[in-house]
Formats: sequence, C-alpha cells, structure tokens
Amino acid sequence: MGPLLAVGYKKALGLDDVPDLDHADSVAGLLPSFKTNLEAQAGDGSGPKFTAFKLTKALVRTVWWHIAVTALYALIYNLATYVGPYLIDSLVQYLNGDERYASKGKLLVVTFIVAKVFECLSQRHWFFRLQQAGIRARSALVSVVYQKGLSLSSTSRQSRTSGEMINIISVDADRVGLFSWYMHDLWLVPLQVGMALFILYSTLGVASLAALGATIVVMLANVPPMKMQEKFQQKLMDCKDVRMKATSEILRNMRILKLQGWEMKFLSKIIDLRTTETSWLKKYLYTSTAATFVFWGAPTFVAVVTFGACMLLGIPLESGKDSIFPMP
Repeated sequence: MGPLLAVGYKKALGLDDVPDLDHADSVAGLLPSFKTNLEAQAGDGSGPKFTAFKLTKALVRTVWWHIAVTALYALIYNLATYVGPYLIDSLVQYLNGDERYASKGKLLVVTFIVAKVFECLSQRHWFFRLQQAGIRARSALVSVVYQKGLSLSSTSRQSRTSGEMINIISVDADRVGLFSWYMHDLWLVPLQVGMALFILYSTLGVASLAALGATIVVMLANVPPMKMQEKFQQKLMDCKDVRMKATSEILRNMRILKLQGWEMKFLSKIIDLRTTETSWLKKYLYTSTAATFVFWGAPTFVAVVTFGACMLLGIPLESGKDSIFPMP
C-alpha cells in the first residue's frame, strides 16, 4: 500500500496505477482449481451429479490451506486471550506485596506483554485469512452460477427464474462467504467455555457454576430469534423472487402494456409486491436486532449473575477476581 499511497499523494490514481490482484485471489486463478475439485466430486454418474455435500467438499478442498492456517491462528489467539484473566489475580497479589509472588513480578509483566503481542498479531492474521477464504469461496460460487446461467436451455429457464438466480448470487453465495467467520466455532466455542469455566472455578470456586448456568440461559435465549430470523429470510427471498419474476415479465411485455394503457395497473402490482417484501424485511431486521442484543449483552449478564452468586455465597470479591470481564 505504501507505493500506491505515494502515487496517490502526487496525482489522481488511474486504473493502471492500481496493482493487480494476486493470481490466487483472482477468478482466473481460483476458478480452474474449484472446477477441478467440483468435477472430481461428480462421481461415476450413477447418482446425483452434484449435491450440497459434494459442493461443500469441493469448496473445502479449494480453500483448505486457509482453513488450516486460520485454525492455528484462532487457537493461538484464544490461548493468548485467556492468559490475562488467568494471571491477573497473581499480578494483583504481587502489587499488594504478597511474599509468594515477590520474585515473579518481572516474569508476570513479560508474560502479559508477550501474550498481548501474540493476541494482537494472531487476531489480525486470523481475520485477514478468514475474510480472504470467504471472498474466494463466494467468488468461486458466483462464477460457477453465472456460467451455468449463461448455458441454461430454454426448458431450464422456465423452471429457473431470473429472480431465483439473482437470489443465489446475491444472498446464498454471500452467506457461504460469511460462513467463513463461523466455521471454527464448532471447536472454538467448547474450548472457550471450558477455559473460561476453568479460570472462573480456580478464581471464584462454586460460584463458577452460576456462570455456567447463565451461559446456558444465554445460548437458549438466542435460539428463538435465530429460528425466526431464518424463517423471515426465507420468506423475504421468496417475495424477492416473485417480485423479480413479475418485473421481468412486465419489462418483456412493455409494448403490450403501453398499447393497452395498463402501465399504472401493473405498477400497483409491483408496489404491492414490494410492500410485502418490505414487511418481511422489517421482521427480519427486528429479529436480527434482538439476536444482536442477546449476543452483546451476554458478557454483562454472565458477569452480573456470577458476582451476584459470589455475594450470596459469601465469597470475597477482590480486584484480582474481576477476570470474568475481559474474557471472550
């Protein structure tokens, strides 16, 4: 970026000034590899040529290196993140003059610094690789769907509307790309919960069970909004498909509509379809807001429940026992 910014400081950037994408990140370099992996999953032709599982395997084989590297970065990041909460009590005891930690002060400080450095570096590389893998997967899917759409026969076009093709490219492929941010949650979430409970139990004792209960409550509370969100998004996509199909038919027969003077009649039909689509979009956004509220409010809720349990059980609360707040 340095040379590009230097050129942009001197003059207005042109297309020739912007460097090309790396060959592996371009569609020209990515598509052949993906199509090879996809054709390898086609089998001998005895069953369905392509299924969702086969498509997933082809995508995984195309970006497997990014998946492996991001898994390593995710592991390093999570281990480094929990160093602070685990050692914060020891650091506070050292600052309070506890003789047991008199010779460990410098070691604790160095450990905190090294852990924070690893945390920052691994997080940046983790996020970059996740985003890169998602963009590659989305680009490969969009390219394949677009090529398939160009080669559809007239019979196939009757069963596959233009609205459905647009939904596949703009919604489904985009969701596959966004899935890269959550593909490691299957093993990361149990690891995070396990490490958090271990630190809480070693710090707060029996009160950590309250944190476990609060975590379970938060997870269960997040299920209804997510199910409703999935339902509303499906309805939204169906309405969008119907509207796009109607719009395409109106545009194809515009001469007849002009001749008969039916423009306003069909415009009202499009407006009605758009109104229905907007209502489902509002419901989807409302449920998305509820799910986001539950997600971001979870740490505070768990902290309040845990420290409330400490007060009821008579467990002394000290400055070194606030490690629940910085934990993911």
